[in-house]
Amino acid sequence: MSLKSLLLSADDKTVRVLRRVLSDLEIGVEHCSTADAAVRKLTRQRYEAIVVDCASPEEAASVLRSTKSAPGNSRAIAIVLVESTVGLRGGFEMGAHFVLHKPLSGERAKASFRAVRALMKRERRRQLRVAVQVPLVCRGFGSAITYKAKTLDLCEGGMAIQFPGPIPKESSLRFVLELPGMDRKFEVEGEWAWEGHREQAGVRFKSVVEEQRDLLRQWLNSQLPEPEHDDPPVICVLTDLSLGGCYLKTVSPFPQGTRVSLSMVTGGLKVRASGVVRVAHPEFGMGVEFIQTTAQQHDQVHQMINKLRASGEKSPELQVEPEGLESAPGEPPLEPQVPGIEDSLVELFRYKAQVPVEEFLEQLRVQRHSLETP
Repeated sequence: MSLKSLLLSADDKTVRVLRRVLSDLEIGVEHCSTADAAVRKLTRQRYEAIVVDCASPEEAASVLRSTKSAPGNSRAIAIVLVESTVGLRGGFEMGAHFVLHKPLSGERAKASFRAVRALMKRERRRQLRVAVQVPLVCRGFGSAITYKAKTLDLCEGGMAIQFPGPIPKESSLRFVLELPGMDRKFEVEGEWAWEGHREQAGVRFKSVVEEQRDLLRQWLNSQLPEPEHDDPPVICVLTDLSLGGCYLKTVSPFPQGTRVSLSMVTGGLKVRASGVVRVAHPEFGMGVEFIQTTAQQHDQVHQMINKLRASGEKSPELQVEPEGLESAPGEPPLEPQVPGIEDSLVELFRYKAQVPVEEFLEQLRVQRHSLETP
């Protein structure tokens, strides 16, 4: 399946640059020159990305709001092109995931859209549902009462299920199911995403650990006639590191709220950890907070930190892959910090994400020298 994007721009030069760049990246383009035409298309077709040339901030914000409210495009990646008078902050405040400065050059645009394409693929695959009907059992936390149901369809982020009677009242439950061809049970925590008629409900998976995610992803791929492969990882240079997070220099950063997988190969061993992008600076870099809510995630983070410090490299490289968008721009953080840890680097990510890039980098340099060595 080819990736599709909708481009709203009345600037012929911008349109030419983006048509060439997106074509090279094998992303289809449908062009609209007016906001009204773009909104009409959003209600009738599905796109993986919406690119808005912000000639009029009011119109651009209106189109992005229409994107979020359109059922088929609510998870589309939003890219806004801004003049210096609007600035990066203005673009993010409209609800954009990526903000690029005009005028665009082909090479700069291609570097940024590589990250866009990787995220487009991940988001599409996460939402791709496989119809499957298998029995499952669920129970509330701290309760001995079990409920039986069956699945209707399944995707990376959740599932639709059918109960034989009333839907349980618990907001969070633990689900156990056996998928065809899988030699072990799949156990996962979930919460209600929606409730429908005829005792049907949607479940959103919570706290999925890496092993579970890989297992589910492999099973879903095995059910597809033509499995889609992810883009190669983005190569980033590590500039700052703490127990709670790291800053990575790259011309292709992922947007704030992206859950990412970080990896490095040392001594023939691949070390991995998970994180969430807390701050993104287009064409420069991103700050990632490590996810450490389970013992396994905590161990993975500390293993990576130890390996990085043992390597002795001044600017080691990490491979970063998107796992999908878990929050919209400006929403509260997804995962709490590990209790009891005060981390000045993560605090900088959390509370200085919206300051101008130059000011942020200056504060990053200042705190770099004051970080305590664990």
